Amino acid sequence: SQNQVTAMFELPGLQKDNVNIELREAEGLLSISGQTLQSDERKDDKGYVVRERREGRFARAIPVSRGTKPTDIQAKMENGVLTVTFPHKTPEQETKRIEIA
Repeated sequence: SQNQVTAMFELPGLQKDNVNIELREAEGLLSISGQTLQSDERKDDKGYVVRERREGRFARAIPVSRGTKPTDIQAKMENGVLTVTFPHKTPEQETKRIEIA
């Protein structure tokens, strides 16, 4: 049987160009990483210009079923929320009969 798994990440201030999604098949992991850079500039009450730069990095790894292909994975980003959907495959629990020679 094949079910869908949906993972959602809130990434405020991040554009999809700053998000990287990689399938690491050998490890059975979906790696999601990104970097945000926000800068604010404002004047304080004494007339000084205050500049703030905030940089943030994030990285998550989600286990995926063996045999998951990049084409099985869908990702979309809307309003700072990244949604990743992929199939959850259950290994075949089939009994294999061994012939005796």
